Amino acid sequence: MNVQEIHSQYIEEEFGEDGVIKRFDLRLPDNFSYAYDIIDRIAEAEPDRRAMIWCDDEGREKVFTYGELSGLSNKAANMLLDKGIRKGDKIMTVLKRHWQMWVAVLAIEKIGAVLIPATNQLKKKDYVYRFDAGDIDYVIATGDGDVCENIESACTECPLKLKFIAKGEREGWISFDTEFEKYPDKLERIPTSVDDDCLMFFSSGTTGYPKMVVHSHRYSASHIPTAKYWHHLNENSIHLTISESGWGKFFWGKLYGQMALGATVMAYDFTRFVPGDVMGIIEKYKVTSLCCPPTMYRFFIKEGLGDYDISSLEYATTAGEALNAEVYERFKEMTGLSLMEGFGQTETTLLIGNPYGTVSRSGSMGRAMPLFDVIIADSEGNEVPDGTTGEICVRLKEGINNGIFKGYYKNPAENERAFAYGLYHTGDTAYRDTDGYFQYVGRIDDVIKSSGYRIGPFEIESVLMEHPAVLEAAVTAAPDPVRGCVVKATIVLTGKYKDKGDAALVKEIQEFVKENTAPYKYPRIVEFADELPKTISGKIRRVEIRRNDGME
Repeated sequence: MNVQEIHSQYIEEEFGEDGVIKRFDLRLPDNFSYAYDIIDRIAEAEPDRRAMIWCDDEGREKVFTYGELSGLSNKAANMLLDKGIRKGDKIMTVLKRHWQMWVAVLAIEKIGAVLIPATNQLKKKDYVYRFDAGDIDYVIATGDGDVCENIESACTECPLKLKFIAKGEREGWISFDTEFEKYPDKLERIPTSVDDDCLMFFSSGTTGYPKMVVHSHRYSASHIPTAKYWHHLNENSIHLTISESGWGKFFWGKLYGQMALGATVMAYDFTRFVPGDVMGIIEKYKVTSLCCPPTMYRFFIKEGLGDYDISSLEYATTAGEALNAEVYERFKEMTGLSLMEGFGQTETTLLIGNPYGTVSRSGSMGRAMPLFDVIIADSEGNEVPDGTTGEICVRLKEGINNGIFKGYYKNPAENERAFAYGLYHTGDTAYRDTDGYFQYVGRIDDVIKSSGYRIGPFEIESVLMEHPAVLEAAVTAAPDPVRGCVVKATIVLTGKYKDKGDAALVKEIQEFVKENTAPYKYPRIVEFADELPKTISGKIRRVEIRRNDGME
């Protein structure tokens, strides 16, 4: 059985006359496990097939085959079992973009434990909350920076059973790198169910403490469409997704779908994001497919794409935040590639997107992906007509819903809200045009109601981003004695405008918005700030701005 046949046995697909994916579903056996049924089987069929190129910003490089990943994960699984870790135990990983993350993910899945990825940006209080809320007993963490110190500090309040360290040695910690190498590279399959808990993410927490999102083993296979139709990969592709391993996007773009297709994952393990360095990686390793947030594409454009030979790039996708038209147009002008936007959440796989063969539209997220029945709904779960703004929801099927999370861990109230009316409620608003393309408006809590109008912040932010003075912008509601509330823009200025944040610039920006969108949407209040409040994942916390203005 070859690579193509291995993943194809689990999918049902149908294409339209235009070659665009039209219908997709999964047929997973009751004991499906990505680590055993995808990685190990590719390793058996083509052990020397290249799975990953890993390099870091200090010049180190490692190349892993599928055969090596299979054997290394077996070694690590045997080690975890020998240390007493069993099915259902919860293990946090804090491994940045280190190659050890891929080994750990597969090993944890093989023994039936539950993986909880986390970012290295967490501090003591973040770990205390997560250890307690997630019933976490084990951690595998990087020796870089202050990660271990923060974990040890948190352990004074929430003790762990075992701590493993990668990249380094530390008293009281087991060396992951040297210890797992002592174990055999063969492993007898441990029985698991496709519906067992497999992966638990902490959400971004834009409005409060992060919720814990539980996925089963169905989640991994549900990302085959992500890689096959959206990233447009095949077994000869080299794909680079920027995300570090603490976020769901790591699993979207650096493992599940990509390796299911037998592609090569490009893993660049950097300490600080430098646009030119990333483009240098694309040039050096002949990367064919790229995915990163719009903000990073904006940095690439400002860095000067013409200074690098990135002609190997065949496809470029973006997600994580709404795509501004300016970034879309400039990238296409400079590379000839259309940025194919996608929309999904920690709770889902790719819900909306621009699969290969479609024509992307600037300002649109794309159309519903065929695994899901995506609708726009009102507050009572009723589908609204095209052109009407409402909440992005997914109609749930009776029984199995591949690609949708199982629920929030120990949070029945949030589960009731999220799955009300037979729908999964994303909490994001949009409208759909008559061609089925979705236009993003904003989070439900972020929509501004002023003088009888409902105003989405994203459209105004997109216009603001086109002004040369604006580096970043957050649009929120601010109190007003006459209108109830008005539109406010909090703006971070670009370098050459840093000292020009005066009344004249405020007026100029307001007039600019009036000229480029409906005048009632212009920000009546403009404030300049050195930075915007953000979550650990980099998402703007508009709720914090509203709270400071007395709107919460």
